[in-house]
Parts: sequence; structure tokens; C-alpha cells
Amino acid sequence: MAKKRRMFDIEMPEGDAPVSDPSSEEKTFPAGKVEQERRRGPMAAAIRETAESARERQEAETRIRAENDALAHEHMRLKRLGLVVDLIPLDRIDTTKLVRDRQPGEDPELDELKESIRSLGLSNPIRVEEAANGRFELVQGYRRLSAYHALLGETGEPERWGRIPAAIWGAGESLDSLYRRMVDENLVRKDVSFAEMAQLALDYAGDPNVTETDPDRAVAELFKSAGYQKRSYIRSFIRLVDRLGPVLKHKREIPRSLGVALVARMDSVENLAPAIAAELKDWDGRSAADELGVLRRFSGQGDHAAAAKPKAARSAAGKAKTSFQIERPEGRARCTAAAGRLEVKLDRDFSTVDRRKLEQAVRKLLDTLD
Repeated sequence: MAKKRRMFDIEMPEGDAPVSDPSSEEKTFPAGKVEQERRRGPMAAAIRETAESARERQEAETRIRAENDALAHEHMRLKRLGLVVDLIPLDRIDTTKLVRDRQPGEDPELDELKESIRSLGLSNPIRVEEAANGRFELVQGYRRLSAYHALLGETGEPERWGRIPAAIWGAGESLDSLYRRMVDENLVRKDVSFAEMAQLALDYAGDPNVTETDPDRAVAELFKSAGYQKRSYIRSFIRLVDRLGPVLKHKREIPRSLGVALVARMDSVENLAPAIAAELKDWDGRSAADELGVLRRFSGQGDHAAAAKPKAARSAAGKAKTSFQIERPEGRARCTAAAGRLEVKLDRDFSTVDRRKLEQAVRKLLDTLD
């Protein structure tokens, strides 16, 4: 028996069969290929995001380093200009590197400066140079620093007066330049005497850390900002201080005209300087007016009869001194009486006493002594 053959109807698309196009968007994949590609998608994206994040982080770090470098360079530039200001403890500031152009002793204007700082604060910071071990060397502002030390001692308030505003220079500036900065500041203020400027030139020339050893040439180095005539006056006072410095107690008070005339007189009259020194040597209690009177007499500017005073009498008066102590509720008062001077030292702030009351008490004391 013959088998029947089964026939299948197959419908073919109309037209010619399409030719496979590699550029066609629709592509066929082997079995399982599509799923494998889908599984790889999230991991590839994560790797790509991690790489982008690392790149952005590196770019940010590069920008930050560049900004920090720029800030560091700017900080050093401002420090070289002396424009970096900070509050520095007083006990970290030294005053030994430069010989000061102000001579030690009583400063009659310091009280005014203290009162101004107490009322208004410090309007002009001092200038310091960085030193080793976190310390600083004073360049400008000796009186301002002295005022802060005095205020700290008087008030005992380290929170307020224990630190001072200071512009900080980086270390490395030449010593000659630092001297010039100190001198120029005081030339601007015009309150440093010719004798003090002359003494500075002598001390500068004697400093082993500078190359100039001649005081006259040191004037040209230190006082470049001053005019020729002023430098000439300073050189005259160098000869005055060099010859009479050890015996002069009030050389800061010597006027320019008197100093110049006295030097010219010493140049023309033999042994005049030793005679002046002998006149002043044993006169301990003399005032500035007494000393200037002697200098004027020897310079030919003063009245010899008015200025003359027996040397023995001056010596006796200068050496005479009476001292005693008085017990008070505030403590022990130490009293000293000498020629032209009556001094009372007591642990009390007399500036807090009403002026009229204080004046009345002093007048009564003097009337009682008559």
C-alpha cells in the first residue's frame, strides 16, 4: 500500500528576498548574545562613571594646589612689603639686633602716647622681622612697644596689653636696610634730636655686623632721605657727642644752633672740651637748663656772669641728698630730697587723684617747708 505524501503550504513574501545589509539597524545575533550584551551594560557604565569621577577629583586637586601655591606666593609678597599684620606677644619681641636711635632715659611724651593707645588703640602697627625659634626682632616702633610694656605693667591685663599689632617682614633683609627703615621712620616724625642721630651714627659705625666703620660716612648711609644741610648738622653733633658724650646728661635737649656753635668753638679753642668736661663732671643734680647754660657760656652764646656758678657750690649741692621712709596704709613711702628735687615713691596711682586736690596738697607741703 502506497504512503500518502503530506504537502505543506509555505507562503513566501512577495517580491525578491532582501539582501543582508551590514549597515542595517536591525541585526541578528546568535542565541543568547543579546542577553549577554544587556548584562554587560551596567558594569561598563559603572566603570565609566568611576573613571570620570577620578578624573574630576584629580582636576579639583590640581586646581586646589594651584590656588594654594598662588596664596603662598601672595603671602610671601605681602610679607616682603611688610603688609602682613598679626598680634605678637610682647615677650617674643627682641630689641637687640639694631642699636636704637633713641637714647635710654625718661621720655616725657610716653604718657601721651600711652593715653592715646588706651583711648583709641594703636593706629600704626610696629614693624618686626622674623627670627629663629618663633621670635621677632624689632625694626620700627620702639616707643610704641615701650608704651605697651608700660600699660601691661600698670594694668596687669595681658589679654589687652600682652600682645601688640605688628607688621611682619620675612627674615633675610640686609642690616643696612633695616637701619634705614628705622631711621627714616623717625625722620618723618621729626622728634629725634641731632645728638641722638649722631650717637646712632657712632654706634652704627661701631657695629661689627656692618661694613662701614667711619661715622661720617655712616651718616650718608643712614640718613639718605635727609637733606645735605641736615646731614652736615649731624656730622657736627658727632664731634660734639664724641668729645663730650660721657659727661652730658641732657644732650637730647641741645638745640641745633648751640651744638654747631659749640663744635666750631672747640675746633678753634685748644682744650675747650676738657674744660667743659671738668665743669660738668661732678655736678650730679644739674637740670637741662643748668647744662645748657654752661654749654652756651663756653660756646660764647651766653652771659658769663649769669651762667657762672662756683664749682664747689655746685658740687656740694649736687651731692647733698636726704632719704627717708614713711609707713602708710598703702605701703612704705620712700622719700628723697636733693638739690632741685623732691621725690616720693609709693605704691599708688597719683594720676587718679583730683588735680586740684593734688595741687592743693603740694602747695600746702611747700608752704609748710618755708
